[in-house]
Amino acid sequence: MLGSERCSNDWLRPYLRAQGGFVDLLFLVYDSPWVNGRDVLQWPLGVATYRGFPVVSPSAEMVTAERPYLCNFLGTVYRNSSRERLMGILTQHGLEQDCLIAARETWVPQETAESLGRYQVALAQSDLTLCPVGVNAECYRIYEACSYGSVPVVEDVGTAGECAGGGGSPLRLLKAAGAPFLFLKDWADLPALLQKEREMTRREKEERRRGLLEWYGTFRMRMRDRFTQALKEAFYR
Repeated sequence: MLGSERCSNDWLRPYLRAQGGFVDLLFLVYDSPWVNGRDVLQWPLGVATYRGFPVVSPSAEMVTAERPYLCNFLGTVYRNSSRERLMGILTQHGLEQDCLIAARETWVPQETAESLGRYQVALAQSDLTLCPVGVNAECYRIYEACSYGSVPVVEDVGTAGECAGGGGSPLRLLKAAGAPFLFLKDWADLPALLQKEREMTRREKEERRRGLLEWYGTFRMRMRDRFTQALKEAFYR
């Protein structure tokens, strides 16, 4: 279930079997404190299929093709947000020349074929994808970047709401699975990170891409297996 980004799911509690309801097993997105490994399990957010993002099959070309950009960020920039701070740092340090940046001020519920195509090209042509927090640290962009072998640079900070803290949060499911991402506590550290990227060899970047694509494929299969195993244990005992 795609729960609240703030983990405010109290309306659902009466429906759980443990609370007298009829739901025996719940898979819930985001770092909910309800997750207990028994009747409430965590599920990854995944890609934004509702906005037309496709299923992407990994290929050798994703690993070996030269990527002209160090990083990318295409998205809506809200006032007084982490995204606005990120854009300020990119501008202050002249990083727009190294990264593919396209910001808009108003969120749109659906992408056009043209805007979706631009986004996919940005992922495919960038070594890194910048993933600032929104209402929650977990976002579609993380998984979409993985689909193209573009390493997510994740802002590793908690957000307001009722999501669990500590224990690897935020993004505890991905961290527990050993996600090979780059985690930043502050976007002020981005210029130094990008300088290290400039010093990497093409071979090093190709190996990292290969590792990311392999990890993501394995992660998806493990989640599939976890889902089917949980169903068997819950309903075919």
